[in-house]
Amino acid sequence: MRALLHFSGDAVAGRNIVLMEDRSLYHSLTGVSALFISAVLLLFFCTSLAWGISEIPTSFQGENPFQTETEAHEITGSHSLGDSFSAGVRLEGEQGLKVAGLQDSQKEPPPEAGPKKQVQEEDNWMEEGESQSPLPDPLEPVNRAFFHFNDKLYFWFLKPIGQGYEIALPLLARVSIRNFFSNLMMPVRAVSCLLQGKFKGVGIELTRFMVNTSAGFLGFQDVAKIALDMPLQDEDLGQVLAFYGIGPGFYLELPLLGPTTLRGAVGWGGQLYMNPLNYILDDWWSNLTARTLEIVNNTSLRIGEYEALKEASLDPYIALRDAYYQFRLSQIEK
Repeated sequence: MRALLHFSGDAVAGRNIVLMEDRSLYHSLTGVSALFISAVLLLFFCTSLAWGISEIPTSFQGENPFQTETEAHEITGSHSLGDSFSAGVRLEGEQGLKVAGLQDSQKEPPPEAGPKKQVQEEDNWMEEGESQSPLPDPLEPVNRAFFHFNDKLYFWFLKPIGQGYEIALPLLARVSIRNFFSNLMMPVRAVSCLLQGKFKGVGIELTRFMVNTSAGFLGFQDVAKIALDMPLQDEDLGQVLAFYGIGPGFYLELPLLGPTTLRGAVGWGGQLYMNPLNYILDDWWSNLTARTLEIVNNTSLRIGEYEALKEASLDPYIALRDAYYQFRLSQIEK
């Protein structure tokens, strides 16, 4: 009996030793993975510093560093070109009124025809001005402070790391990674289309997801756009709120997130619950690593545009605010 108990005790002790060895091996592998990821990020940062944080020519010009939805020509040109266009239209209207007044004076028109026409023109200009009212910015001092924070974050950290990342990975690989994360956001776009009654957009998004996930190797290739001519439906919950008549509220410049509105911030918060990444990677370390990869990858595809915006504007804060608002209005009107 004692021999049997002794044998059982040895067996339990042996099993405990095996379990402890397995746990130590698991912790070792976890530590090695964390060390490897940290070493890769440090390598990117050190590589960019070795280049002296200099300007690196880029073959791809993408979006604004704090805004993932805006094209390059919309950011750099909307503010100045929009003002020039409005001024040109108003100038042409005034010249037209002057010419019409000279012709009417020669033909001796009825005395009330000219004033009525001018009053109608003024009313039209007033209505147009109300429809294009500027975005309220009651928190401008705070927003400017966050704008400077995001500005330094971009030039001191995101841009150097993005430049090193750009050297390490070719353009095709970086675009493929962007396509992968964009494919994961299908539920947000599909639900946003559904809530706005855009049933064709819902069908396009579902088809794109099935095609790109299967034939596009988990979404790394946008086969649906190339082969089936099905472009991405750029919809979000902020546009859904605007569809139901909810106003933008006021302008916000959020740390790390960049320009938005009160309506856009509420929509962004709702989208967090529809992001599949939050359910696939429930571990905070893995989730943070994936989001860091997405931010660095997107930054590497945007280098150059924010610099052009700052150089082309007297006040980059106002230029970015106006460009963002005009872009969002164009998205909502689609």
